[in-house]
Amino acid sequence: MQDRFDVVVIGAGAAGIAALRRLRAAGVSAVALEAQGRIGGRAHTVLARPDLPLDLGCGWLHSADVNPLVTPIEQAGFHIDRTPPHWERQAGNQDFTPQDQQAFGSAYEAFENRLEEAARSGRDQPASDFFDPECRWNVLMDAVSSYYNGAEYDQVSVLDYAAYDDTEVNYRVADGYGAAIRHFAPLDAIVTDCAVEVVHHDGPELRLETTRGTVSCRAAIVAVPTPTLAEGRLSFSPGLSDKQAAAAGLPLGLADKAFLLLEEPEALPTEEHMFGRTDRTETGSYHLRPFKRPYIEVFLGGRLARHLEGEGPGAQVGFAVEELVGLLGSDFRRKLTPVGETHWAGDPWTLGSYSHALPGHAGARAVLAAPVENRIFFAGEATSPHAYSTCHGAWETGLRAADEALAALGVSSPAASSG
Repeated sequence: MQDRFDVVVIGAGAAGIAALRRLRAAGVSAVALEAQGRIGGRAHTVLARPDLPLDLGCGWLHSADVNPLVTPIEQAGFHIDRTPPHWERQAGNQDFTPQDQQAFGSAYEAFENRLEEAARSGRDQPASDFFDPECRWNVLMDAVSSYYNGAEYDQVSVLDYAAYDDTEVNYRVADGYGAAIRHFAPLDAIVTDCAVEVVHHDGPELRLETTRGTVSCRAAIVAVPTPTLAEGRLSFSPGLSDKQAAAAGLPLGLADKAFLLLEEPEALPTEEHMFGRTDRTETGSYHLRPFKRPYIEVFLGGRLARHLEGEGPGAQVGFAVEELVGLLGSDFRRKLTPVGETHWAGDPWTLGSYSHALPGHAGARAVLAAPVENRIFFAGEATSPHAYSTCHGAWETGLRAADEALAALGVSSPAASSG
């Protein structure tokens, strides 16, 4: 590759791809350098078989009625499934009576009302501080937090939690969300297996030390996971201690998946949901036959997911099978065939799933997003004030960082529709 560009994008996940598209549309010379051998980050679709795409990472188009990716994905020929999720009900009321489901929903609503009130008062405490200590449903609410925050509520900032905007409309991409994001990538301007290790900003141009040599540029967009910055895997010279501290306050939670093929799929309803247990936090969330396909998608989050990753390959599948057998009977074991599981925390270039602000660190997103010297810009879902933890939030920050870089170069940004 050439060794000098107007802008270098560091990272080719959703944010990096969005930034690169915007820069290329504006006519500047730009490249994205990606440490992994593939692109997309946690937007990653694989084929378990030719007719069975699986999203190993992000799978839901959250806030789909305002999500900027819905229309371009559909226009690109991908099928958008608008079937609403049934996360709040238990298929067949299995081990979770309708009365208990209603009680759980009421307890959750009361808890979130307390969180909103606390946020209005400006108290940046752990969300778990606002559990009713007498409520039997706290453990299950913590389990739900582990799926969508990637962490239990004791690790979640009340102020940050309240800042998230959610219209509660959720769609899926039948052909794979990761496949759709990859479709938009300018592959001729992305260099994979090229990790950026140091960004030097002590001269008239930026110099990037990479595993494939040194590259110089007028501006850079940093779109890497927060642990990469917090742990100094990507460093700056001179150092940027405020960025490192902000990234440390925005660790990546963990949400892993496992996939189980069904030998007799008709034995289960389509597009239904089950909790493995309702009396503990360490439990799985099971999506039964998504897209009417013959498999179960398993969600495991937070401390449980980290523990199972530490147990090694097969531990997540084993845990899920035992929970499902407990729900559906011992005969169900022979009807399940493992087809994969994720290990996002153990991926050296991903190091987790999506960010949550630690208690006391709700302001870290704005600190991380702020440009440095009007030539180093930051993107990624962790820099999104209201759509963090989502693919579309990452995408929007990539466009924002690209526009900041273009303005610094004195180049007009193309119309937003080109993003």
